[in-house]
Amino acid sequence: MNIEECMSFINSYTKSGGRITDLSRAADLMERIGDPQKRLKFVHIAGTNGKGSTLEYIANALQLSGYKTGKFTSPFILRYNDRIRINDDEIDEESLCSIAEFVKERVGDMAYSQFEITMAIALLWYEREKCDIVVLETGIGGLLDCTNVIPPPLISVITSISLDHTALLGETVEEIAVHKAGIIKSGSAVVLSEDNPDSVREIVRNTAEKVGAELIPCEPCPPNADGGLFSPFMYRGIKLTPAMAGIHQKYNAQTAITVCIYLRSKGFEISESAIIRSVETTQVRARVQYIDGEPPVIVDGGHNPAGVAMLSLMLMYLSTRGKKIYTVMGMVDSKDYVECVKKISSLSDKLFAVDGFAPNAVPSETIADIASFRTEAESGTLEECAEKAKALALENNGIAVICGSLYLASKYLNENR
Repeated sequence: MNIEECMSFINSYTKSGGRITDLSRAADLMERIGDPQKRLKFVHIAGTNGKGSTLEYIANALQLSGYKTGKFTSPFILRYNDRIRINDDEIDEESLCSIAEFVKERVGDMAYSQFEITMAIALLWYEREKCDIVVLETGIGGLLDCTNVIPPPLISVITSISLDHTALLGETVEEIAVHKAGIIKSGSAVVLSEDNPDSVREIVRNTAEKVGAELIPCEPCPPNADGGLFSPFMYRGIKLTPAMAGIHQKYNAQTAITVCIYLRSKGFEISESAIIRSVETTQVRARVQYIDGEPPVIVDGGHNPAGVAMLSLMLMYLSTRGKKIYTVMGMVDSKDYVECVKKISSLSDKLFAVDGFAPNAVPSETIADIASFRTEAESGTLEECAEKAKALALENNGIAVICGSLYLASKYLNENR
């Protein structure tokens, strides 16, 4: 199987596959390929926002401590391979093709999802490469997410929970929290990010008690004064400044630190220097990604109201310090794009609306119309609008912002490598 045949096989599956009500389909797939998940150790991460950053902090601390660490994330940012990694290396094409062929020979005609097939490929690769540990991110939800087919992990992690995928997970934060808490397993442990409301804490605490899992309190990490773009905090008397921008990174880093400290009790020798270095060097593409330059550019794929709120806090901070904000924005129609556009446009000196980056992209004219009640707005192609935004930012001591859909962020980053 060559790479074209490989991707054709993977893309022959739809995003969701057939309807599911339990994990039997994922369990069947794992059995068909030899149950690699039973021979791996996991840190399992669910949440609405912060999963990717928290995963990278944990995985990089493990890597810096000498462990061969699998990283499974979604969706991919630059290309398919970047969602399946070991340490700093994406799965190579030869391995991807050979494992995909192995999977294809065993799956039959079951209506699996593309995510399930991707997970199968990833777990086989991690096993073949003898990973010491895998940091595994859920796709959607947790309870019925195919990654939940794994045995009890070393620890489950639940990051910030807010409204997203409401058609699948529920209309309230509490309903969504029930799905996320579904990854908590008997005989394991769980860490919950501190930026969750009390109602979510109660659901996670009750679930942990019900299944017999230990709820690990977060390591104290108080914020350190005005952090500006990068929010420093104190960890055991040491001031740490995340390499990623945004006040939410303090919570993501704190959650990751707590996980690393717990993993020590499971025999992993994770040094203090590795934890510190991970926090201060880890960066994730398209998650409030600050690209220094003339002008600076922020790229963010925070496509739900909570994610947009985090970007908004950064834009508010920049505005109060005299920076002009020139925004390029595009959204898909499966998200609450109206509220997201309202929030970002109210903080932008000018907004450029774009579409064409995804089949279900909201028409650029629609986004421009919503934004026009709050700021000057126009529409165009991504390339045209990005150049205009950057030119204005350069001319007016400002910052260009590329935001909205993760598909848009991915397209911009691919075109500007």
